[in-house]
Amino acid sequence: MRHLLDTASLSREDALAILDVAEDMSATQSRQVKKLPTLRGKTVVNLFFEDSTRTRISFEAAAKRLSADVINFAAKGSSVSKGESLQDTAQTLQAMGADAVVIRHGASGAPRTLATSGWITAGVVNAGDGTHEHPTQALLDAFTMRRRRYGGDSRGRDLSGYRVAIVGDILHSRVARSNVWLLHTLGAEVTLVAPPTLVPQDVSGWPVRVVYDLDEAIANRPDAVMMLRIQLERMRAAYFPTEREYARRWGLGSDRLRALPADSIVMHPGPMNRGLEISADAADSPRSTVLEQVSNGVSVRMAALYLLLAGEREDDMPGHPARAEEER
Repeated sequence: MRHLLDTASLSREDALAILDVAEDMSATQSRQVKKLPTLRGKTVVNLFFEDSTRTRISFEAAAKRLSADVINFAAKGSSVSKGESLQDTAQTLQAMGADAVVIRHGASGAPRTLATSGWITAGVVNAGDGTHEHPTQALLDAFTMRRRRYGGDSRGRDLSGYRVAIVGDILHSRVARSNVWLLHTLGAEVTLVAPPTLVPQDVSGWPVRVVYDLDEAIANRPDAVMMLRIQLERMRAAYFPTEREYARRWGLGSDRLRALPADSIVMHPGPMNRGLEISADAADSPRSTVLEQVSNGVSVRMAALYLLLAGEREDDMPGHPARAEEER
């Protein structure tokens, strides 16, 4: 894998390969010593032009558990805030010898520009760009669904027939876009639920069903309900009357939680607006996978970095005889 820029271009085989390697990585995280020597000597740069604590820490943990050196670059307080361009920043990283760049940017398409510009030779991972995509979030969501569905027998399985309802601010959500394409590739049936004002104009070209009533979507007995955060920082118009009205019509409260099938799971990419898109009861219920998603995110990002930087070296895989001998 040269870069990981989106899920729309991932084949079923590629997606399953990443998820299966993530299973291997997850298995190593239950050991007393969680660190692997796989990426020793490699340098991973977290290049974040947008604020994000969860995603940056997750990528940092993933890289460090693979023994890579990590450089965290935040645009605030850096030369970027003085007017330095993406090209200049990239060329500086190239001169520093970066092997992989994890980039989060407010402009849709910035990671692809970085990957195809010729400014750097490093592999590029998209950690969220504008309202475009957030591929590792979708991969960790699919990993979580697959684990809940198949348990320890997940490896090699897709999500055929799995019903997923994605609820909330679809218009601004890169998480929703990445999930739509990946879940479709893996065979899941996706329903989008949102106020009409928060549904993208081009949604007719997406492989989804769109409904505007959350109760109707719940009546369809979804296997997973993914509640999206209402991104107040992206709201530049009155997309719904009030926050109270939104919570009443599209929020997952106690009554709707009880109406879900017994084996349905509740997902959220975080951070959550408790009391707005999701109630405390739903967020903290046994069927909530929020903390599992955080934990699984490290394994999935370990897999992505491994495939970018060491995928051709099969003997570096956790569990391979040569690697096991070295670890002993």
